[in-house]
Amino acid sequence: MMDLTRRGALAGAVTTALLTATEAFAMSDPDLIIVNAKVTTLDRANPSADAVAMRGGKFLAVGSEAQVRAAVRPGATRIDARGRRLIPGLIDSHIHVIRGGLNYNMELRWDGVPTLADAMAMLKRQVANTPPPQWVRVVGGFTEHQFAEKRLPTLAEINAVAPETPVFILHLYDRALLNAAALRVVGYTKDTPNPPGGEIMRDSSGNPTGLLLAQPNATILYATLAKGPKLPEEYQLNSTRHFMRELNGLGVTSVIDAGGGYQNYPDDYRIIEKLHGDGQLTLRIAYNLFTQKPKEELKDFASWSTQVKPGDGDDTYRHNGAGEMLVYSAADFEDFRVERPEMPPSMESDLEPVVRLLAERRWPWRLHATYDQTISRALDVFEKVNRDIPLQGLNWFFDHAETISERNIDRIAALGGGIAVQHRMAFQGEYFVERYGAKAAEATPPIKRMLDTGLPVGAGTDATRVASYNPWVSLSWLVTGRTLGGLGLYPVRNRLDRETALRLWTERNTWFSNEVGKKGQIKQGQLADLALLSDDYFSVAQSEIAQLRSVLTLLGGTVVHGEGDYADIAPALPRPMPDWSPVATFGGYHRAPETAKKLASACSCHSACAVHGHDHAAALGASAPAADVQSFWGSFGCGCWAI
Repeated sequence: MMDLTRRGALAGAVTTALLTATEAFAMSDPDLIIVNAKVTTLDRANPSADAVAMRGGKFLAVGSEAQVRAAVRPGATRIDARGRRLIPGLIDSHIHVIRGGLNYNMELRWDGVPTLADAMAMLKRQVANTPPPQWVRVVGGFTEHQFAEKRLPTLAEINAVAPETPVFILHLYDRALLNAAALRVVGYTKDTPNPPGGEIMRDSSGNPTGLLLAQPNATILYATLAKGPKLPEEYQLNSTRHFMRELNGLGVTSVIDAGGGYQNYPDDYRIIEKLHGDGQLTLRIAYNLFTQKPKEELKDFASWSTQVKPGDGDDTYRHNGAGEMLVYSAADFEDFRVERPEMPPSMESDLEPVVRLLAERRWPWRLHATYDQTISRALDVFEKVNRDIPLQGLNWFFDHAETISERNIDRIAALGGGIAVQHRMAFQGEYFVERYGAKAAEATPPIKRMLDTGLPVGAGTDATRVASYNPWVSLSWLVTGRTLGGLGLYPVRNRLDRETALRLWTERNTWFSNEVGKKGQIKQGQLADLALLSDDYFSVAQSEIAQLRSVLTLLGGTVVHGEGDYADIAPALPRPMPDWSPVATFGGYHRAPETAKKLASACSCHSACAVHGHDHAAALGASAPAADVQSFWGSFGCGCWAI
């Protein structure tokens, strides 16, 4: 066996050609084995193992080290897992990775940042780094409830750190904060009218303050963001590669892209398709097409369905169907700070011809639907179409479904559909409880009931403009039932055990891209996608699940990410472009400072706090308000300051 100890060894090593009397085998990449691992296969026939072998991009053998060694050819490359937990590569069934990749390098991420003081210090530093006419953008992935201070920055605070550089901060689907410089650039004045479903907040003289509200339509937020400068193509290629590598670092190997506004096909797919053509994708991407123009939805899908069909592509990049927007009159924005929106009377008449076209042409679809009322009306349409064109076998599904009823779960099951859930409640649960009460929030969404029905159920993030792209935040929410602010939403009966939650992020998600049996498990013959974890998902404290990462990620048996002990075998990645990119300074998802981790780990009671480890927060200095012990609460419900 040959140890993998230097960059490029995996790609460059070859086996000796084996010759027979009738054929000659060309030299090829060596088999790869990983040994000394705690392997969670999610294969019920072979649930755990110590080692895995890979050949030709697929799993060759899964079992003991002796069994794996017996299966490989001479000269196999060996990686020592050093006793770490090994899991199938994670699959995000709802993310906007294609659009997100075009902008990732321009965005300052507050994902996981524990205090507003820290967030504002990052903002101030990035303002100093950003040249005119560029903006500083914080685009989703966080909530005010994750901050110790339990609030957003004020407009005065933003203007103080950025008097000249435009700043745009998007908070969930509910609001955007613009400093005075950004207001000048976008041209909002006293005379700018409010768009339908949105509001430009004004002072007593009628001048815009910089606060934009979705009421409940978020179009004003996204339309304003779209006014900012875009990266040139070379930088968008670089940006997308960095976003993919960021996801790889969290153990993600596959995604289903849910399209998005301002993401038209095929024009806005040039970057991802070039990366695919150049062999630079480090994620498997199945993409859905999202209609772009109200009242022209049928025209979009009629045209697209003559250009591409579901399944076109390969195991790395393939078309997956329609949605999540099918018609604009069926879009119920989930801003829980405002009343549930009533869908217009035209919803059914708009939706039916689109669904009928998709069913006729055998296009799977996904439909954004937050509320049970919207789902009921959509199901009326689906059932009507089903009487003429059976929907069974289409793998169509609803996204979100936070308030879905048991009756509608049964209706979906009868039509052969599924439900993809996301952890939006981890970011917005407090607002839901304020409006509807704690009792109503106990099953939002009712995942246990969905699973009991036998319905296909998968999990994802809906990143990046609302929730974070970090899958471990979702897994933490599924297991603990808590928001990022620490609010307990779900009783034990509505939470998932760790294995079930992991299945929603792996094998169960394969139904949503019509790839059941192809990936999602560590099993002979499946695609060799896996993640070696920074700590053991099955034994760490619940409060630490959200802090997990991958130290080694493989896609088709090829290393796409490595850190720590495996940094030397990670593939090289160009520096983020442009050179002022927030990614170059701060990276992606927030990581706790190593000094804080060491202080916390030295304390026998540190596991109660996932952020600072009890009063060790004082060691972080002014960024953590440790002096106010009664009011300080950290991310994921740290309550140690109240005792």
